[in-house]
Amino acid sequence: MDEQDRVAAFVDEHDLDADLPYRVLDLESEVGEIAKEVTASTDYGAAPAEVSIAPDEIGDALFALLALADATGVDAGDALDESLAKYRSRIDESGDAGSGR
Repeated sequence: MDEQDRVAAFVDEHDLDADLPYRVLDLESEVGEIAKEVTASTDYGAAPAEVSIAPDEIGDALFALLALADATGVDAGDALDESLAKYRSRIDESGDAGSGR
């Protein structure tokens, strides 16, 4: 995935290597920031039509996820293809993309 390569190059260029647990915690933190924006912009869900998420926050989460994928040796494009195939199979079998768990 080109985006994963861009993130890996940026990490290398700026000496941003980190241990795997840090990568996981960074992803969790970035997704938490998105949740915080949604919580605040919707008044804790009372006004769902008012949802607002800054694009750079989604970018931060993507950066963290792609850095995690690279750190674990997972090709993000292949992982996405695998997930899409899984969801297609679920929809074909049950009419729903959810895991039913």
